[in-house]
Amino acid sequence: MINLEVGTQIHYPILLKVWESSVRATHDFLQEQDIQALRPLLHTYFPDLNITFARLCCDSSIVGFTGVSENRIEMLFVDAAQRGKGVGKRLLRHAIDVQRADELDVNEQNPQAITFYKKHGFETVGRSEVDGQGRPYPLLHMKLRETSQVITYE
Repeated sequence: MINLEVGTQIHYPILLKVWESSVRATHDFLQEQDIQALRPLLHTYFPDLNITFARLCCDSSIVGFTGVSENRIEMLFVDAAQRGKGVGKRLLRHAIDVQRADELDVNEQNPQAITFYKKHGFETVGRSEVDGQGRPYPLLHMKLRETSQVITYE
């Protein structure tokens, strides 16, 4: 069982460990120096995002998180040991259904993430040759198909 909670500054060190575990498992196109250069930047990104993290009920460990800004999912990372267990799906559904997120970017060289997002209703609407830091890691810009959103009635 997974509980979702709001992340604050006190959680940043743990979120950084989750990020690194996830990146090492899924971003094999990154060099070690890229990971080392990105790590300190996360502390500057976190405060501008609405962080939601997933905590396991059995041992209270934090196993994944999202960072959402307005309608955009800026981050979704799941600890490598928890991949394929529904953590990412739960975080994504929360971002869509509760936070009303419907856009994201994903590294073109991360086919597992692309497949995951497509499975959950996202489609590619654009592409950039470089990532957000201007590095040669192309990004796909994705948007949630209208029919994929959950409709809530007031």
